[in-house]
Amino acid sequence: MMNDPRSQGQGTRAQQYPALELMTSGHLACPGCGAAIAMRLALKALGDDTVAVIPACCWAVIPGPFPYTNLKIPLLHTAFETTGAAVSGVRAALDIQGKTETTVMGWAGDGGTFDIGLQSLSAAAERNENVIYVCYDNEAYMNTGIQRSSATPLYAWTTTTPTDYPKMVPKKPIDEIIASHKVPYAATTSSGYPHDLMAKFAKARTIKGFRFIHVLCSCTAGWKIASEESIGVMRLAVESRLFPMYEVFDGERLVISIEPKGVPVKEYLKRQGRFRHLKDEQIAEIQRRTDHNWERLKKRALE
Repeated sequence: MMNDPRSQGQGTRAQQYPALELMTSGHLACPGCGAAIAMRLALKALGDDTVAVIPACCWAVIPGPFPYTNLKIPLLHTAFETTGAAVSGVRAALDIQGKTETTVMGWAGDGGTFDIGLQSLSAAAERNENVIYVCYDNEAYMNTGIQRSSATPLYAWTTTTPTDYPKMVPKKPIDEIIASHKVPYAATTSSGYPHDLMAKFAKARTIKGFRFIHVLCSCTAGWKIASEESIGVMRLAVESRLFPMYEVFDGERLVISIEPKGVPVKEYLKRQGRFRHLKDEQIAEIQRRTDHNWERLKKRALE
């Protein structure tokens, strides 16, 4: 099943853009940071009755040092591996106070989700905790120096996978892992598609139980791109089918959100310094895997 928001009228879409601003200026993100864009858009959709839980990651730094913050919502910082446990505890505390309608959002990077935080994430999903867990995915441990994570793409450069020895295995299929827990809602989106992102957060807010949103977010330093290229590169990830945008309901029904144009993956890869070392045969391998994964996803959407 497919539903492409690009088919909507531009005037209608502009009118749906919320005026609410819960993220102020003065943050410490790099220019062009996809994760900063994602937080601003997510909070527009969720509203001010939201509590955020953030582990060690770029977003532990971006709001500013205590007692300052650029977010107009309550914020709890927690340990790297404990986002799933911390959101569960905040949810329980709020429920005891009768604040059952307050949204509890975990906001973790790919390192704190795909890797070190996977245990507590899986446990929270298995218990079907009534929270929204967000992975803002910039595809490496960017805050500590651009080290490889299991979200790092095949053949990508990082400081721990240098160009002579790039990452030799594909990205971990985190969305399939979480959807296999049969949670009520799991979705992928990108900072490059603001209306898709906000629509999915708004939808997640209305659903009870565990909700997982995977947001692709560019990192200008780690991806080796100029700040003004940030949005364009994120959109190419989707249009090349390297990062499909879809929703999964109750671990079963899959809906593709945007039908990509199917531009060659080379157009996406050549824009980024982290892929500059790739040989033609490596690009061809990435294209083959991308085509295979896309056909597999389309088949699931028809089931």
